[in-house]
Amino acid sequence: MADIVNNPKARRDYHILETFEAGIVLHGTEVKALRAGKGQISDAFARVEKDEVFLYNAHIDEYAQGNRQNHLPKAVRKLLLHKSEIRKLFGLSAVKGNALFPLSLYWKDGRVKVSLAVGKGKVSFDKRQDLRERDSDRELKRATMHRLKGR
Repeated sequence: MADIVNNPKARRDYHILETFEAGIVLHGTEVKALRAGKGQISDAFARVEKDEVFLYNAHIDEYAQGNRQNHLPKAVRKLLLHKSEIRKLFGLSAVKGNALFPLSLYWKDGRVKVSLAVGKGKVSFDKRQDLRERDSDRELKRATMHRLKGR
């Protein structure tokens, strides 16, 4: 599973409750642009509409060697999930405070997949707490490595 693009804001701004793997409907030039690494999903979000899931604000640059039938960079893209997963997503995203967003786009068996997450927004206190935990873990690792090298 080679990542094409990641969403760095997702894990920083949300507590991730559950993740799903979804296929995505893409046109030829979109796939070629993603192969070149020309994508961005940091502002993207998903929405369940009429038993279908759509991805909004995912930016895939136009393919440089494309012709007049090139794709639109910010087009709405349909996500492919099983009916039961869509129902579950609808239930989870309907809860107030929950959001549906992509974590990453990646290759799996030659196809582009989306790692879709349901998350609850963090408040600034939670973000500061995460930073403190990360710093303390880093200090602990540094101290243990220093101790091991000192022997």
